[in-house]
Amino acid sequence: PSQPVGGEERFAAPAERRDMGNTQKKPHSRGDGGPHTESSNSHHHGHWKSKGNSPDKYKVPQESKEKVANGSDKRGSTASVPGDQSNSSKGTAGGGKFEESANLDAPCGALPPQLSRLKNEGNLLFKNGQFADALDKYSQAIQGYTDSGLDSPQDLCVLYSNRAACFLKDGNSQDCIQDCTRALELQPFSLKPLLRRAMAYESLEQYRKAYVDYKTVLQIDSSVQAAHDSVNRITRMLIEQDGPEWRQKLPEIPLVPLSAQQHRREEPPSAEVLQARVEKAAREAERRADVLFPALKQEGNDFVKKGQYRDAFGKYTECLKLKPEECSIYTNRALCLLKLERFGEAKQDCDAALRLEPANKKAFYRRALANKGLQDFLACSSDLQEVLQLDPSVQEAQKELEEVTVLLRQSLADGSKEHRRTVLIREVDGDEDTTAVQSNCIGGAVSINQKPTSAYDFGQSLNAARCSGNTEACAELLASTSPEQLPRYLSTQLDGHTLSFIMQALDSHLLEKNPNLVYQHLQHLHTADRFTVVQLLQDKDTHHHMTQLFEHLSAVESAEFTKNDVQNLANKYI
Repeated sequence: PSQPVGGEERFAAPAERRDMGNTQKKPHSRGDGGPHTESSNSHHHGHWKSKGNSPDKYKVPQESKEKVANGSDKRGSTASVPGDQSNSSKGTAGGGKFEESANLDAPCGALPPQLSRLKNEGNLLFKNGQFADALDKYSQAIQGYTDSGLDSPQDLCVLYSNRAACFLKDGNSQDCIQDCTRALELQPFSLKPLLRRAMAYESLEQYRKAYVDYKTVLQIDSSVQAAHDSVNRITRMLIEQDGPEWRQKLPEIPLVPLSAQQHRREEPPSAEVLQARVEKAAREAERRADVLFPALKQEGNDFVKKGQYRDAFGKYTECLKLKPEECSIYTNRALCLLKLERFGEAKQDCDAALRLEPANKKAFYRRALANKGLQDFLACSSDLQEVLQLDPSVQEAQKELEEVTVLLRQSLADGSKEHRRTVLIREVDGDEDTTAVQSNCIGGAVSINQKPTSAYDFGQSLNAARCSGNTEACAELLASTSPEQLPRYLSTQLDGHTLSFIMQALDSHLLEKNPNLVYQHLQHLHTADRFTVVQLLQDKDTHHHMTQLFEHLSAVESAEFTKNDVQNLANKYI
């Protein structure tokens, strides 16, 4: 005989069916031993006898609204499997009476009305736990199907599968296997018959065949939890029974075609399901981080104490993968990078820490050290002043500031000695291309772009005016520049010499023409990025020019500012 789906062999004789666990012959097993038993039920075709029971025995209690899933045992193994359920029984309670006609005459696939009714009656009896009576109804429906000459394999498959469920409930595993095999011959890879046959095999302790059917079920629908549990349980039994080579003794597990794999045809998960998955993953990640983070941080701290900064850097990096918003880890890693002389990366870690905690003095201090390593003494000085503003008692910051101040003076002094030989100058009118001209920075009239549109243009024009000592050109440049834009344009240009030159231009030329504009420029100039450091390092000449400008400005009568306003503004400069 051919091998049915899942490795089942056809049973030829009823006498062979009572080995291992099924010694009692069931009186209702007629109709399942072979063709002769099904024909014995032919006199029931077209009739329904209640066998002395009243119609109330089919009444479904209102509190039990379970699915009509034939063969669903207490493990719930087939409750979620579609296929052999008839239309759900939704009777109405009127005066305590059950309305049978509402569901017993419901159509079932391609079955004619009388066979549909037999199937529905069997479903209802099965649901009420009357398995022997349900079996009789399914047997009548199967015989009626054969007599009618119908050609609907799917409907006949369901009838066999439902009757197999009755056999399984009554402990008649052999007949259950036989009906499931018939169902699978009609509809290969039908899930319920496979699952019921697997249970029957397991009850007969035919574990290899049960294992094959359960694995086939999981190929069809990987969400059947009962199959997963059974595979795990039977695997342990097979290992005990057959030893390490147990897999070699299994029948071949059939390969289920894609068209029969239900999990591949599932609808995509809803937005709620996806959100729930995301939240679950986030909770798992948080739980994992809470466990691993403290240990990794401590390992990093221990490496720092030993001077093993490269190893410590690795541990802190792992910490940030778990908790990227942990400020202390950025400052700790910055310390390692400073020790490794990777100043640019150390500065980036300090920047990240300050974004999380803008008043973190440790981040300011270590960024100052990084800027010092990068020889950006102006930025270093600014960060050290931030540290001292937050905590004046930090002696290390005070010492570093004194050292950096000396370095900054030297840097500015070296910069002032450089001579600019080529100056980029723009024409005042027209859209001609920019041209480079030679200048020895000794007097001479130069043409300057009086309407700069960027910090670069402004810087070029200011340098041209300053190089030639042309305070009038500088005044014209300031007159055409918005006071609000001045700090941004000067952000990379401002030093002591430039500040002194601007003060002279404002005092000598612009104050007489537009004192209100001078006042507005002074209101914004002190907000430039480098102003605080430049003010700290200003020389006597710059101080003199500032004092003189504010004295002249306070003597001006204006509707926009008072002498007291000028004095308050002067306090920010002098």
